[in-house]
Amino acid sequence: MREIEEAAFASGMSASELMAQAGLGIAEVVKQFHPIPGVLGLYLGKGNNAGDALVAGKHLFREGWRVWARLAFPSEEFKALPRKIWLELSELIPGIESVDPLQTPGIPLVLLDGLVGIGAVGCLKGSVRTLAQEMNGLRNQSHARVIALDIPSGLNGDSGETDGVAVQADTTVTIGHVKRGLLADSAVNHVGRLAVVPLPSLDHKLGDFSIKALTSDWLMGRIPVRPFDFHKGMAGRVGLIAGSRGFTGAAALSALGALRGGAGLVTLFVKEDAYPMIAALTPPEVMVKIVQDYREALQIPLDSLAIGPGIGFEWEEEVIDLIARAKMPMVIDADALTILGRSKSNPLASGGAPRLLTPHPREMERLAARHSSLDGLNRRNLAESFTDIYPDCALLLKGARTVIAQKGMTTCFNTTGTPAMASGGMGDVLTGLCAALIAQGLSIHAAACIGAWVSGRAAELSLSSGLCSEESLLATDVASNLGPAFNALKMRSY
Repeated sequence: MREIEEAAFASGMSASELMAQAGLGIAEVVKQFHPIPGVLGLYLGKGNNAGDALVAGKHLFREGWRVWARLAFPSEEFKALPRKIWLELSELIPGIESVDPLQTPGIPLVLLDGLVGIGAVGCLKGSVRTLAQEMNGLRNQSHARVIALDIPSGLNGDSGETDGVAVQADTTVTIGHVKRGLLADSAVNHVGRLAVVPLPSLDHKLGDFSIKALTSDWLMGRIPVRPFDFHKGMAGRVGLIAGSRGFTGAAALSALGALRGGAGLVTLFVKEDAYPMIAALTPPEVMVKIVQDYREALQIPLDSLAIGPGIGFEWEEEVIDLIARAKMPMVIDADALTILGRSKSNPLASGGAPRLLTPHPREMERLAARHSSLDGLNRRNLAESFTDIYPDCALLLKGARTVIAQKGMTTCFNTTGTPAMASGGMGDVLTGLCAALIAQGLSIHAAACIGAWVSGRAAELSLSSGLCSEESLLATDVASNLGPAFNALKMRSY
């Protein structure tokens, strides 16, 4: 990033212009996640991160936010540019000595972490450390929302490790490009939701292009534009093998994900004993077909087939054989992954049609257990090594920072999502969504990337509506907001 900034300055870009662009982008991210103006606290060090925070504060003040600042150093010690901006804004943005009198019931409190940036080395000290602890305390005790600028203060931008105290952000707004440390497994609880503010002046071809943080700019071109004479046959035929007695909701949720993901026709294959209950729950747009054997799905013309949510473990032989024989692309999830993991046979080893596996961490442990070479790897290396073994497969490894990998493709990290998604059924919706995207002609890798981003953004939009909280969000809420999430992707949402 230092080399990229130096190149931008050499080409004629001034530091003040760069700060103006960054500050505006930060303000736009704040408004996306907090559309109703509230109280904004700026936590300022003496470097350019403080300047970015001040510019963002200026824009948000004009939007109706009440803005105040906590200074880690006297303003005389600021670098020249942030000091200049502070002097221009000090009459509008007061510096305060204590946050105690500022707890206002009913008004959201958002804190911008502009204490230190990527140039900081070692642990936080003195007043910077104190203010970082104060931000964490307000987050934990008053449910303030913390937004880190470029990188959470105290986090190493290269390794993602901390040397003690570090800011715990709900969102990190990184400028220009993602810093490697933000994607480290150890950084997740400090980084939170990752938003990238791209700046044209920083668009230089430097960095590691073997990995990618998913953004709407990158994904929107991968969604096909529908011609005017588009019809349901062109939108793809999705087959779902999901649900059983006691697990009927999984079938309904995966079907809902497929429908909201754009599938033209959705057929749900179920066993006879579960049919009455599943048919009653399933959206009317879905065709529910009774089968005696899941392999009957191979006789139906389908553009994609998803298997696993809620099917149980009674039909292991059918599931393994179907995965081995299917000629159409498949999404393999949930119970089908568990069956794969504990089966003595390994249908993935024989290659064949493209298969997208969507395990959560425990399911991934079962899949990896047969390969000692996968022991002890971090999430990125685990995903890449697994798909090196199975080159016909893509892997969507779920988690707070979902990883998508496939041999020969860029390894991608999802940026969207919220802790509110920690409830049952989210993966079922994602399974149907990915199957629908594949049926519309997307590769398994592209479908996984778009599916992960869109489902995470749908959850965020559910919270932004004010009708859901982190405690109350349901998988059906996510499915209901897939449409707005697709629109957000196409409109270059963060």
